[in-house]
Amino acid sequence: MTVMPGTSYRGALPALTAPQQALAERLRRHVVELAKNERNIDLETPARYIANAFAGHGLTATLQTFPSGGRTVSNVELVPAAKSYFVVGAHYDTVPGSPGADDNASAVAALIELAGLLAKEGLPIRFVAFANEELPYFMGPEMGSWNSAHASRDRGENVRAMISLEMLGYYRDEPRSQRYPPPLGLLYPDRGNFVAFVGDLGARKLVRRSIDSFRKNAAFPSEGVAAPAFVPGVTWSDHWSFRNHGFPAIMVTDTAFNRYPHYHLPSDTPEKLDYERLARVTLGLASVLRELAHDNHQSR
Repeated sequence: MTVMPGTSYRGALPALTAPQQALAERLRRHVVELAKNERNIDLETPARYIANAFAGHGLTATLQTFPSGGRTVSNVELVPAAKSYFVVGAHYDTVPGSPGADDNASAVAALIELAGLLAKEGLPIRFVAFANEELPYFMGPEMGSWNSAHASRDRGENVRAMISLEMLGYYRDEPRSQRYPPPLGLLYPDRGNFVAFVGDLGARKLVRRSIDSFRKNAAFPSEGVAAPAFVPGVTWSDHWSFRNHGFPAIMVTDTAFNRYPHYHLPSDTPEKLDYERLARVTLGLASVLRELAHDNHQSR
């Protein structure tokens, strides 16, 4: 469950290069724009922003539309030509009353920039911004991720693995700034300065492969767990939909309410986040996705 390959990075973080600083600024701008308003009643405005942001990287998005609550909503996708591919996704909706800077504009910003870094490399990766992850759709058939996974299965496509990006922007170095569901607090650090790779027991191979790659390629603290699905939080994101359709799937997260005091509140605003650390995580995830896609190509 808890013993992961490699070693979490320790020590001072290296200085960002000029391109990395530029990435941090782009991530900040995405979050600021997305968090101008809550994203639940009006999903068309954020979907349009995401599609335009993909276009800013020279990429053409398509919309997967589906009915929900008497209206039509959309997943925003970059679709590879391959029928066997990886999925990296992040939900773009928010709970009512919250602008959702960390939850989940931070992850959508990372998704946009990951697409900019990787989509032109010809890798078999489907990038998806999902509608309807939050209540009242949470863990139900109107989730955008449920509709995405269901469509992939109906088309007979092979989702090699899915990585859900869930809140990636908040980090703290102080002691006791990190909490865990019992009994995990006995096994993990009490400082909220790391990114977490999380999956259920059936996805433990993907958890281990992903964090191993991250630790080899990123000078940034990381922790991993593959735990029973009943442990609170383990299945609480869009990877749940893909697991329920038989695909390997995990979550990458700053651990949400286990660290972030503004979770689901009006105070979840852009200035709370650390964009330099978000940039480091984004670049580390780009390396993970490259390695996963390369390993898949080599094994075919």
